[in-house]
Amino acid sequence: MKLQEINKARYRNHLNKVIVGCIVALVVGSLGIAQGLIAVLPNEQGGHFHWNLAGVVISCLVIGSVLKKYKHHDFMTEVTYVWELKKQLNYITRKMRKLKAAVEEGDVIAMQIINYSYAGSRQLWQLDDNTITMEELSIWQAELDAKAREVNVVLDSEKYDPQSLANY
Repeated sequence: MKLQEINKARYRNHLNKVIVGCIVALVVGSLGIAQGLIAVLPNEQGGHFHWNLAGVVISCLVIGSVLKKYKHHDFMTEVTYVWELKKQLNYITRKMRKLKAAVEEGDVIAMQIINYSYAGSRQLWQLDDNTITMEELSIWQAELDAKAREVNVVLDSEKYDPQSLANY
């Protein structure tokens, strides 16, 4: 997955609309389905927990399938990109201990993977206005850059290949 420049205002606008839409759909769907099930299949003891739970589960499944169906729609471009980027960064984070050990041994591929992780994290944090840890990220990036200079490697986030994570 390649890092892309995206319009922050458009991303925030579309993400907020998707979140609000999902919340409204969950509330309306859950209550509507639960009330429909209770009306059709009433319980004499008055316990309707299972129907309420069924309403929530069915609504979640419907929302998930709608999001999956429309994830390639133009409206969802930025939102889908960020979701996919977060997924890639999560894969990398789970392997980070092994990657950092490989960097200490001079592994060039591990350096490229971590560089991609830092660049992607920087982009995400800027999009979400989560700049609290940017200073730490700059320190980590400087340490990685120093290690790359030691082994004469030019770091480029474009060289990231998700398949290379399988080696760690």
